Amino acid sequence: MIPADLSPTVQHALAEDIGSGDLTAALIPAANRLSARIISREKGVLCGQAYAEATFAALSPAIQINWQVAEGVTVAPDQVLCTLEGPARAVLSGERTALNFLQTLSGTATQVRVCANALSGHKTRLLDTRKTIPGLRQAQKYAVRVGGGHNHRLGLYDGILIKENHIAACGGITAALTAAWQIAPALTRIEIEVENLSQLEEALSAGADMILLDNFSLEDLRHAVQRVAGRLPLEASGNMGPHNIAEVAATGVDFISVGSLTRHLRSLDLSLRYL
Repeated sequence: MIPADLSPTVQHALAEDIGSGDLTAALIPAANRLSARIISREKGVLCGQAYAEATFAALSPAIQINWQVAEGVTVAPDQVLCTLEGPARAVLSGERTALNFLQTLSGTATQVRVCANALSGHKTRLLDTRKTIPGLRQAQKYAVRVGGGHNHRLGLYDGILIKENHIAACGGITAALTAAWQIAPALTRIEIEVENLSQLEEALSAGADMILLDNFSLEDLRHAVQRVAGRLPLEASGNMGPHNIAEVAATGVDFISVGSLTRHLRSLDLSLRYL
């Protein structure tokens, strides 16, 4: 599902770049038209077509884009992703913003796909976090889904996740969970972070819906899975990535959250070339 805030996100990006007007594009006669294509410079997962389309459409509905590759498909170096044709000024003004969206979201989806592939054969599901680029939360979480991951929560408003600072401010795990049960809207899942097996026992006794096992060793993860025995979901977190998520998944946890999916971002190298 395309994020509901796509249009304002694109409008903000265009306003940021163009401001009161594109001074350089004004060099080109208004009647000029051009054709171009976007190509990949490296292997990766294509993501962000709707953002690129919305960018160019906001500048001129006369710009036509023909995609050669579907969203979520792995592309090769020097592969043509799409062709464009339309008013030269509008294409040039939208070039950088459209590429910024495509490169950022494709980079996110590519990173996610690597981790998702590492979990192949395991029941464990890959989760993202709130460690996103400010202003691009919905867009990056969309890219996570395209890459094969799942969204943990969109923000602070659609789930309760009690972390160590909340626990300290409330006066302990039991106190924090008791307060959560008193204020949680109906059907809201209450998850709490624990840092050792003793805290796990307290969280179980206090009635958590889901438990986040933060920086547990593999041995302790296995112990936690055996102790809980499927009564509630367990999430593993803390220094997770392609280097270790397969062995973490083998412990039997239900979820692994990886902050680097959206935080340690490397944009995919794409280029727009005129024909």
